[in-house]
Amino acid sequence: MVDTTFSNLNDKQREAVFKTDGPVLILAGAGSGKTTVLINRVAYLIGVQNVRPYEILAITFTNKAAQELKNRLTTMLGDAGNDVFASTFHSMCVKFLRRDIDKLGYKRDFNIFDRADQLTVVKECIKELNIDDKMFQPKSLINEISRAKDEMQFPKDMKNDFATDYRLNIIADVYELYQKKLKTYNALDFDDIIMLTVKLFEENDDVLSYYQRRFKYVMVDEYQDTNHAQYRLVTLLAAGHKNICVVGDDDQSIYKFRGANIENILSFEKQYENCAVIKLEQNYRSTGNILDAANGVIKNNRGRKGKTLCTDSGDGEKISFYRATNEHDEGYYIAEQIINMTIDGYNYNDFAVLYRTNAQSRVIENMLIQNAVPYRVLGGLRFFDRKEIKDVLAYVKLINNPADNVNFKRIINEPKRGIGAKTVSNCEEIANARGISMFDVCMTEQGKLGEFAKMMTELQQLSKDMPVSKLIDTVIEKTGYATMLMNENTVEATTRLENIKELITDAMEFEKTVPKEEATLNNYLEKISLVADVDNYDESQEVVVLMTLHSAKGLEFPVVFMCGMEEGLFPSFMSISSSDELEEERRLCYVGITRAKKKLFITCTQSRTLFGTVSYNKPSRFVDEIDDNLIDIPFKTEIKKEITSSYISPVKYNKITLDSKKTVSSGVTYSVGQMVKHSKFGKGMILKATAVGNDWHLEIAFETVGTKNLMAAYAKLEIL
Repeated sequence: MVDTTFSNLNDKQREAVFKTDGPVLILAGAGSGKTTVLINRVAYLIGVQNVRPYEILAITFTNKAAQELKNRLTTMLGDAGNDVFASTFHSMCVKFLRRDIDKLGYKRDFNIFDRADQLTVVKECIKELNIDDKMFQPKSLINEISRAKDEMQFPKDMKNDFATDYRLNIIADVYELYQKKLKTYNALDFDDIIMLTVKLFEENDDVLSYYQRRFKYVMVDEYQDTNHAQYRLVTLLAAGHKNICVVGDDDQSIYKFRGANIENILSFEKQYENCAVIKLEQNYRSTGNILDAANGVIKNNRGRKGKTLCTDSGDGEKISFYRATNEHDEGYYIAEQIINMTIDGYNYNDFAVLYRTNAQSRVIENMLIQNAVPYRVLGGLRFFDRKEIKDVLAYVKLINNPADNVNFKRIINEPKRGIGAKTVSNCEEIANARGISMFDVCMTEQGKLGEFAKMMTELQQLSKDMPVSKLIDTVIEKTGYATMLMNENTVEATTRLENIKELITDAMEFEKTVPKEEATLNNYLEKISLVADVDNYDESQEVVVLMTLHSAKGLEFPVVFMCGMEEGLFPSFMSISSSDELEEERRLCYVGITRAKKKLFITCTQSRTLFGTVSYNKPSRFVDEIDDNLIDIPFKTEIKKEITSSYISPVKYNKITLDSKKTVSSGVTYSVGQMVKHSKFGKGMILKATAVGNDWHLEIAFETVGTKNLMAAYAKLEIL
């Protein structure tokens, strides 16, 4: 029975629950119980306003969040909770596309290509277009295509918009051929899922009106992370009834590099007239000192709505700041603190170590290993990215979609069948000439290609009446994959075979957790294609977790270490000269701080070797933005001086105007923030300038080689 008074909520939470009609913007600070608000809002709609569950659409960003939403809804509402359409953006759109993608010229049994599959297709395009892959690197092209799709920019749009730009025209040619190939293979990449759904809606009024009529209430979580395509999608879905509620935190918008547009949340009130804005500022996660530190940092951003987190849980422990000699000292300090705190009663899974770049984890991992501290790295090689798993799944994907030439080529000779590269190349040429798939070519051939086609046809027939787990087991047996690994008789081969058995277990768990009619091969492939790093995080595993600050979004831990808090590393060197980039870095710092529930450690080093270069960095400006009273060992005066003299604000920097042709000579004055060029080290920014007699001692952060200490008389610098 639903509590219609919602007495467990605070005043602002109740306001967010009861305001159901029209546009609503809920600015939910970190740890403010936004999921609780969403759950209770759905319960209020169903239990009090008698809205039918299937008329409610709740969109999240991760499978983990969607599953939590469903579990809590069924706990509160019983079976009615299962009828609420709670899903991630991508899972939702896949369902829409399975129903109507034929209207765009695709078949409904399309496969979803991962990054490795995309790379294969782009390399095909580069080869066919005779493009220099050193000037146009495949990974870079994928990123450009992804950016275009986020902006709802199709190949023809790119060609029209950049008709005079040689480089972008080449990219547009690759993009055009890439899309043509995907359609031939009846496959979508991750970005297509959203883009093609928007295209489907905008070109088919009947499809759009069906979903607009069905979903009377649309709720979107983490709205600050939406890109332009997702913004268009949500706008279309909500246009029918205009009962749209978006929940998010502009202070936690940290995915600009993935296409997220903070303006979507900042401009929401302008998009919708009479929009109600509700701020959730009561925090239920962190102690007062941690929240005050977060508030102290984020208040320095200008591009924000503005709110201040508060808590009733008391001040808690002060923040610990440690300036290590180098990264090894930093790693040892972290390991030592973890060991000491486990002696005091903490568990290993209470700790998270957060860093700005993946490269920082190497030394920390070594120190944890040396001190016998168990850990795992979140965001490392995914289970589904292992070779043996991708091989087996390639068979399954080809069974599901015979037009998939990418997966065909992956397994045609895996294990070895005596089918050489020349035979495969000839098969592809015939397929392209006839406009059919490579599998179709095999169907008409004799010999080994014909034998392969016969085997796959038998597996396709079996798949119609066979559970997914049994199909995978049958695939590794009939294809000879299991025999190949057993014959290798090595430890590595045994491990790979065990991983495949774990894949069978995963399929069995899938079959147990969904209704029988939904335990299809299509749905299983969809599930594993859309899994994210955070979805793999097991909170009960007794290990310390290491991850980047970006990966930590949405998680929380009793104890958090934020390491590498240094100028040039965090904030990154590339962000220092841009106000927008610097504000994104500050939001990332805010996210990191607010992951901590009870205790926060901040570390930096005097010197750090990273990417083969030694740098001497000052403590991050973000550390200086935290009030001294919140830190257990207040900064010494000289350290504070180092921090404040080591950077220049972007606003001031942008006002610097110097003759770009001017060459340094005697009598020239240098200042912090000047950009210079060295004949060997390239471009850099002056971090520190000290007059020494008739010369200058300069500390310069170069873009490619890190920080260098130079005397101006010998450096022969050019001021830019």
